[in-house]
Amino acid sequence: AVPSEVLANEAVSCLNRAMAALRDIWEEIGIPEEQRLERTDVVRKHIKSLLDMMVAEEESLKERLLKSIALCRKELDTLCKELQLGPFETEESTILQMEKNLRTYVEVLQKQKRDRKQELKALQEQDRALCDILCTALFAIDTGSVPSLDDLDRYRRHVASLNALKEQRREEFVSNKRQIILLMEELDHTPDTSFERDVVCEDEEAFCLSEDNILALQNLLQQLEGRRALNEAACAELRARILALWERLQIPQEQRDASAAH
Repeated sequence: AVPSEVLANEAVSCLNRAMAALRDIWEEIGIPEEQRLERTDVVRKHIKSLLDMMVAEEESLKERLLKSIALCRKELDTLCKELQLGPFETEESTILQMEKNLRTYVEVLQKQKRDRKQELKALQEQDRALCDILCTALFAIDTGSVPSLDDLDRYRRHVASLNALKEQRREEFVSNKRQIILLMEELDHTPDTSFERDVVCEDEEAFCLSEDNILALQNLLQQLEGRRALNEAACAELRARILALWERLQIPQEQRDASAAH
């Protein structure tokens, strides 16, 4: 027999022994049969009341467990839909074990939901920061629902590509800025537009790395290179004319060298 049945039998034995002891005491005292019946009925009512109360408590526990199971099933249905998962399959088990299993799975899915929403929030923050720098549109995703794993994977790859684009444009900006500053110094050119001043003076981290700005930066660099090329061509032409003049005037080499030094 299982331990609980053994204990139940022992409880019955205890009750029988107690009733036998009471009958012996009543016999010794000389309690009349009518009063014995009354006393026995008091014992019966007391025991019945105690047992009824215990049964009611266990019935209440059963009802609470069944109510919890119903609530968990409802919550699971909602979570499975939100997380785009298949319906939860329950195995045959006791009420207690089923309630525990369902409650545990609800907690697991609630954590998945929190984790996905937290990752979505973090990705959105990164996306906004990158879009501000790159002047691009935000990633299109439904923020009113729980993102699927595929949604999050696409978002992660999108943010990674924006980060790569930012680094590429940042490197291009830094390289072009360095060349532009050198060319402006070489040409004795003072920045005379707001864009030129932004390029030369603004903090590299604050510069907007939009596609338009990168193109404008390339155009500025090409313009300055073009001016330097024109200057170099003009200088070469002047040197050629001077050389031709020296030849015509038959200027000695020493005098030419001295003039070239100046």
